[in-house]
Amino acid sequence: MKDNGKIGWGGALRRLAEKHRLEEKLEEDKITKGKIMKVNPAVANKMLKKITEEYEALKVKEAQSKDFLASLNENPDSIRPKYDFNKTQSEIYAYEEKIRKIKHALNKFNVNTLIPEFGITIDEMLVLIPQLTKQKAKLGAMKDKLPKMREKVVGYGVNGVIDYRYINYDIDEVHEEYQLVSEKLTKAQLALDNVNTTFTFEIDLS
Repeated sequence: MKDNGKIGWGGALRRLAEKHRLEEKLEEDKITKGKIMKVNPAVANKMLKKITEEYEALKVKEAQSKDFLASLNENPDSIRPKYDFNKTQSEIYAYEEKIRKIKHALNKFNVNTLIPEFGITIDEMLVLIPQLTKQKAKLGAMKDKLPKMREKVVGYGVNGVIDYRYINYDIDEVHEEYQLVSEKLTKAQLALDNVNTTFTFEIDLS
């Protein structure tokens, strides 16, 4: 018989996820209303994305309504799109100011905040992770190479001799380095995610 007094792991995780989503939504709403708030980078980036999308949509709308075509036998006023120049410019400037302020706050936070596990700033970590990703891809290709492989060429090699490509490194060393880089990349990503969801900073959109 099912015990209705107990919540399964699935239900508990769903509730936690919903709680986290609602908390982020509240933070986003506060920023939208122009208040000075403490937020984490994850919320700030979501807000930046949302505001940027609204800004781009407004510019598209302006482009479609700031001028229009009418044939000679049409009354321009009957097909004139709704467009208020002053109101639109004011909205554009407001969006641009919000975008600047959020990016500035994020940049300051990234430059000045250390990731404890690595002893480097977020700004440096954002460079390190792509470097590790490229290194992992390179090592992954190297570790999967055969010691000796026939070269893929059209026809035969010089003077009719078939060419073979040989690796010039120790496969075991590459495997070992691949594991180290892979583990470091995973740790770096987890450390950055932790900072992005637990550390906070102020954004002033007033």
